[in-house]
Amino acid sequence: MLVHESSQGHILISTEIESEFERLVQELKPHRVVGFIRDKFLIEDAKAVVAEAYISESQIKYIVLGAQEFNAVSQNSLLKVLEEPPTNIEFIIISPTKSNLLPTVRSRLPILQGETTHETIEININLARVDYAQVFAFLKENMRVKKSDAKALVEAIYYRATVTDMLILSSSQLENFDKAYRLLELNSRPQSVLAMILMSFVGEK
Repeated sequence: MLVHESSQGHILISTEIESEFERLVQELKPHRVVGFIRDKFLIEDAKAVVAEAYISESQIKYIVLGAQEFNAVSQNSLLKVLEEPPTNIEFIIISPTKSNLLPTVRSRLPILQGETTHETIEININLARVDYAQVFAFLKENMRVKKSDAKALVEAIYYRATVTDMLILSSSQLENFDKAYRLLELNSRPQSVLAMILMSFVGEK
């Protein structure tokens, strides 16, 4: 189990959202901890978080946002308060994957790894040598993938490219990964999004 710095907000990647929240409540005592734990974090939840943040505090108050899904609109409405939190307010965001969060949110807080129960998805394609046939086979295998699973696949492709295959991604490839998360949030076809990413590796040396 990680012991977190109690003086700093952060993003915690964990599938055990409720148990992580309960642990934080105990770990951060005697500070006040206010939780917004949801299945889906929506715009009304974001508004409630902002309202809570502007209730003045004489000591540090931690506001914990935890959800299986965060939609883009709710995240965008939090950017200003995350960038410039009111006095004595610290934010902790708990999400099962980094891909749930917009790059603009991820850039505002350090990311820590918590407890996860799901298995890491492995991509069995060498992205340094991938060809059209492998791309089409992969897309066929994942033709009925759901949006939430597609996000995990995008993350797994990124991990395979940068860690396993040790590739230095071009600026256009990096942009494609950021674009992929936005497109999936907008309900684009997962197959089209996966194809966009994988095709950017075909022919790259």
